[in-house]
Amino acid sequence: MRKGWHGSLGAVAWIGILLSFAAPSAGWAQEAVPAPAPPPSVAGIWEGALNADGQRLRIVFHIGQAPKGGLSATMDSPDQGAAGIPVSGVTFEKGRLRLEVEAVGGHYFAELEKDGTLQGTWSQSGAALPLTLHRTGGAPEVSRPQEPKPPFPYTVRQVTYPGGAPGVTLAGTLTVPEGKGPFPAVLLLVGSGPHDRDETLFGHKPFLVIADFLTRRGLAVLRFDKRGVGQSTGDRAKATDDDYTKDALAGLAFLRSQKEINPKAMGLIGHSEGAIEAVKAAGRSRDVAFIVLLGGPGLPGGQIIEDQIAAMDKAAGVPPEAVAKAVAVEKQFLSIVRSQPDDAKASAQIRQLVRKEQPELKGAALDRQIQMAISPWYRQFIAYDPRPDIEKVKCPVLALGGEKDLQVPAMENLLAIRTALQKGGNQRYVVKMLPGLNHLFQEASTGLPTEYGRIVQTFSPQALMIIGTWILQQVGR
Repeated sequence: MRKGWHGSLGAVAWIGILLSFAAPSAGWAQEAVPAPAPPPSVAGIWEGALNADGQRLRIVFHIGQAPKGGLSATMDSPDQGAAGIPVSGVTFEKGRLRLEVEAVGGHYFAELEKDGTLQGTWSQSGAALPLTLHRTGGAPEVSRPQEPKPPFPYTVRQVTYPGGAPGVTLAGTLTVPEGKGPFPAVLLLVGSGPHDRDETLFGHKPFLVIADFLTRRGLAVLRFDKRGVGQSTGDRAKATDDDYTKDALAGLAFLRSQKEINPKAMGLIGHSEGAIEAVKAAGRSRDVAFIVLLGGPGLPGGQIIEDQIAAMDKAAGVPPEAVAKAVAVEKQFLSIVRSQPDDAKASAQIRQLVRKEQPELKGAALDRQIQMAISPWYRQFIAYDPRPDIEKVKCPVLALGGEKDLQVPAMENLLAIRTALQKGGNQRYVVKMLPGLNHLFQEASTGLPTEYGRIVQTFSPQALMIIGTWILQQVGR
């Protein structure tokens, strides 16, 4: 789940915005902006690190000659798994460099020193932080030792199948164990945002790791690009959790049609928002033999966003009075979205709130936040209470949460999931909080999203073993 807009002026405010909008693919085209031809001393790859309340975030700029003359540049945030962020404005005059990064609402001013470094300041959403850049031979490599590499001891098939709406085709990867089937199967459901089949984020591919782990243990696994992402078609901008649930049911229908799959032993693993879809699908289809909820919501979406903001700001060292202010402003923001169905009126009211509470948030960054806020997905999410649907789930349930999960705080949401299962009469469940793990199920120090990309581990081996062992018990293996 992505972090909602809030009015905190602490370090987490600019970090949160960068996390929200700094994840385009490396294939984004560079935007050329006419400027004087660059001297050799400024063209190249420059790397530095921002420090905010002890959180270190590497920044890389690629500066070069634009095809039509002048300068062009892109920005990477390696610790956030973001590459190729377009730099919309580049100027270099009299030893002074200015980079405008409209996509994240930030800019960098620096002077080229005699020692060859760029000494300057990165400004974003009201925060101004020193940033020294050094020329480097290339972008830093990211270590992901858990990422499996071929050859694999199982069959890997690239598949397509009809999605949950006319005209939607979903593309995915089906991994099938060696040996004689039919095999139990698992469908993986990604969290919110434009995720591909591997749920790639911050340089990690957690669903690739999970699929490999389970397939090596005798389970077929289907993972797919989200509607409107990667090779899957459809309009993601108009999709809601109900639409994604229909896509999940379409995935089950595809698995049921495959001769290698045991149709009586198919289950779902949903991460974050994907857990909502797993719950909804389990209540609507008898094909679901079990579900695994990873960092899944048990409370209404609006409440989770408020709790998320408080947890993140507290972990980032924001003073208590500022945390309370941020939550109060968020309540106003959510109230506008809930009470004003007209998009134009809601946008105007949000802009008015921002001008009062966070005037430094403006331009493209503000526009994108507003578009997210009035989207069908967000409106449905903040209003949705998962507990009635959890009560309807009758199949076995494994619900796991990380102790250091700041995005969907584990204690409160796991308790709500357990209570709803009990209320619905489901006695076949395991609800467990795992010590030291964050929202991505990595072993973490603070749980802040700024750690995600810096952590080498993709997915806790302990969590993998718990998931695999429990599923094998459910399918009699």
